[in-house]
Amino acid sequence: MKLRIGHGYDIHRIVPGRPLVLGGVKFEADFGLEGHSDADCVTHAICDAILGAAGLPDIGHFFPNTDAAYRNIDSQVLLQRVVAEVAKLGYDLVNIDATVIAEKPKIYPRLAEMKAALARSTRLVPDEIGLKATTNEGVGDLGRGLAIAAHAVCLLKRN
Repeated sequence: MKLRIGHGYDIHRIVPGRPLVLGGVKFEADFGLEGHSDADCVTHAICDAILGAAGLPDIGHFFPNTDAAYRNIDSQVLLQRVVAEVAKLGYDLVNIDATVIAEKPKIYPRLAEMKAALARSTRLVPDEIGLKATTNEGVGDLGRGLAIAAHAVCLLKRN
């Protein structure tokens, strides 16, 4: 069995007046994340982890922020397309593990919803998705609550 591991990272600045979407779930907040799509940094990190594991270019290559077709697009649609792209190469997802780094809002109460949304988009079961939340302990822009970031890894196997 051929296994491949990929890592992804994404960060977006917090801005007023946009919806906040993380892991495919809308959060009640008076801010959102700056970006061309819905700016879901959790899903973007997962996309990059999957693409990297398959040896493909990053999310910006497939869905450039210069293309109006992706303006405000739901990142779950992008994730579904990424999964389909690696499937064409003969890979199946085995699991995903991601960490959200945010001072606000509280992520932990919504982790199960996020896992369910990500499971639908990846065709994994929620138990095959690890999802954690942490803060940056007041350090840097993340710690001052000026941005939200996410790291993700995934394992692919040749089908």
